[in-house]
Amino acid sequence: MSIFGKIMGAIFGSSPASAAPAGSAPSPGAPAGSAPSSAPGAAPAATVDVAAIVDKLVAAQKEKLEWRTSIVDLMKALDIDSSLAARKDLAKELGYSGDMNDSASMNVWLHKQVMSKLAANGGKLPPEIKH
Repeated sequence: MSIFGKIMGAIFGSSPASAAPAGSAPSPGAPAGSAPSSAPGAAPAATVDVAAIVDKLVAAQKEKLEWRTSIVDLMKALDIDSSLAARKDLAKELGYSGDMNDSASMNVWLHKQVMSKLAANGGKLPPEIKH
């Protein structure tokens, strides 16, 4: 499973109907962030409160995690490997074209991309996170 797939699974549940296709490529002919119109009452139309889920996970941690601004802390909160190697893999997966040796810039980019993709897949984000 991809690293972004693990992030989606941790937030949306183990088998969200929209996670796999939307995590890698948009559905053909569908505008970004839209639910399929041919599936009335389908699960992908549901909105998931990302902050509520991640805040609950953070509360169970022993360390303070700033997941709203840090990709490392988000991954730690979701119990996903947050090592530099894992973040480089995630960057490749999401199409990062910058210098992977500049981990600070890469981390900022990763956080923005992950938040954007969560929102595009039905994740409700607090206003301070939306990019």
